[in-house]
Amino acid sequence: MSDIRLTKTRIREGVWEGVLTGATSLPQVTVTLLERPLEGVGVSEIPGRPGEWAVRVPIPAETLNDGVQTFLIHDRVSGERLAHFTVITGVAMEDDLRAEIDLLRAELDMLKRAFRRHCLETAG
Repeated sequence: MSDIRLTKTRIREGVWEGVLTGATSLPQVTVTLLERPLEGVGVSEIPGRPGEWAVRVPIPAETLNDGVQTFLIHDRVSGERLAHFTVITGVAMEDDLRAEIDLLRAELDMLKRAFRRHCLETAG
């Protein structure tokens, strides 16, 4: 586990924003929804604040459908999950439990892929 930390600051005008700390050089961040990478993710150094990076994730309109959508943010180099955010549309949010279940599903899918990859690499 690395010392990199990503903290959400806000969602504004369809863009998730956060501050990443602990990286000594330009971090490589990837964001996925349903195992597909999102385009347009931006990372830039915050002026006057060495070691802090602004992360901007545009939320594409085509990803907003009825139900729960969980976006996973990873360090592209290590594969470590840095953060996630959930968007719920079309229904009233009775409880945040649905968002947690959706996150668990996304993480389980990631673990299954990693386990299959491990099995293929060690077989033979």
